[in-house]
Amino acid sequence: MTTNRPRPGLAIAALSLGTALNPLNSSMIAVALVVLRQDFALDVATVTWVITSFYLASAAGQPLMGRLADRFGPRRLFTFGMALVAVTCAIAPFLPNFALVCVARALMAVGTATAYPSAVVMVTELSKLANLPSTRPLGRIQMANTSAAAVGPVVGGLLVSLVGWQALFAINVPIALVALIVVHKAAPADSGRETGRLSALIRDSDIPGILAFVTSLMLAMMALLNVMPAYRWWLLAAATVIGALFAWRELRFRPPFLDLRLLGRNRPLLLVYLLFVVFSGVYYFAFFGLPQLLQEAGHYDAGVVGLLMLPLAALSVVVTPLTVRLMERFGVRSVLITGVLILTVAAAGLGALTLSLWAPLVFVLTAMMGIPYGLVSTASNQGLYVSARPEERGVAAGIFQTCRYLGAITATVLIGVLYGSGVNQANWGLMVLVMLGLNVLVLVLAVMWRKPTADTR
Repeated sequence: MTTNRPRPGLAIAALSLGTALNPLNSSMIAVALVVLRQDFALDVATVTWVITSFYLASAAGQPLMGRLADRFGPRRLFTFGMALVAVTCAIAPFLPNFALVCVARALMAVGTATAYPSAVVMVTELSKLANLPSTRPLGRIQMANTSAAAVGPVVGGLLVSLVGWQALFAINVPIALVALIVVHKAAPADSGRETGRLSALIRDSDIPGILAFVTSLMLAMMALLNVMPAYRWWLLAAATVIGALFAWRELRFRPPFLDLRLLGRNRPLLLVYLLFVVFSGVYYFAFFGLPQLLQEAGHYDAGVVGLLMLPLAALSVVVTPLTVRLMERFGVRSVLITGVLILTVAAAGLGALTLSLWAPLVFVLTAMMGIPYGLVSTASNQGLYVSARPEERGVAAGIFQTCRYLGAITATVLIGVLYGSGVNQANWGLMVLVMLGLNVLVLVLAVMWRKPTADTR
């Protein structure tokens, strides 16, 4: 019997391709809302469920998928996820109503949520096989995520204009299949994972804990997103109660879905999570708030706004390989602090837009924001990797991705509050002040973080 010889370079490329699907589909759909409204005769509030369903399933699914990768093997989980994406997206273009389209988006989100945690778990072995430091494959994965988010609206716009919203599903089929086949052939086989009778595996899987975690998180996000305005505070209260029950169970059940005692002792990992939530909030203030300002106060066409925002994502992609080199030379903490300091300068620079929305000025300022995003997000990625215990890197990576969604949703809520009286330059100035305040918190967290020793993990 022969086995496939692992090819780490090819496996990392395929893993990067798979991880790109989540941010790609998160950003592509924005350009299809008008078409979906027309095709299914929807109002503005209803059509946003195509985004909300994806966000909820992604945020809740990432930690769960990470835990499964830790227990049963990352290659096995990755191939399952890509298969789920391929099948779901092959069927979705033929669905007869909008509710089923939202279900398909949620299933696709669950499938794509397997990719990043699986990739992080596989990084250790792939790095050893390729004789590379872990910063290199993690940097490539980060580049794939950032690039996909950047090109998503452009790709989505072309597909919707040439084919229709159905193409946003169909494009995932070949990508998922390629990632699945290459990882199955080129990645090392899973080893040292749990096996045994199905009944025993289910018994030890902490199903009630998993359900409580997912339910609490989804209710909290629904409250933040205000998807049911009349029940917002009820949703938040229910999320708090179920979250408390989840914590109570996890402290008593062995083995827990999420080891809260260990997490509480792992200060570096907690600091990475807190830092990434707040940092993501700062980033998405600019990513979501600035386009509205340019369109409504600057009267720019949507296509022009897309071009003016492109440097933000493009520069972050360009900076990522440099960040990897800097971390190898100066360490994660130094790069993290440097990135946050540059972020502070860039955020302060955005205050100039209260005086002028001149296109060249906007172009320069969005490019400036892209530099710290590449630095901080890549350094945070590596900080997560070195802070988490090897046997728990999957669930740790999943929670890390959920932190991104929490930051994005928090920014969205605050943007709605600050723009409540109007999308204008004065209110943008208030937003910049909030960004600078959050920057101070990110800087404090970056300074507090230290690379952990074996005893502190």
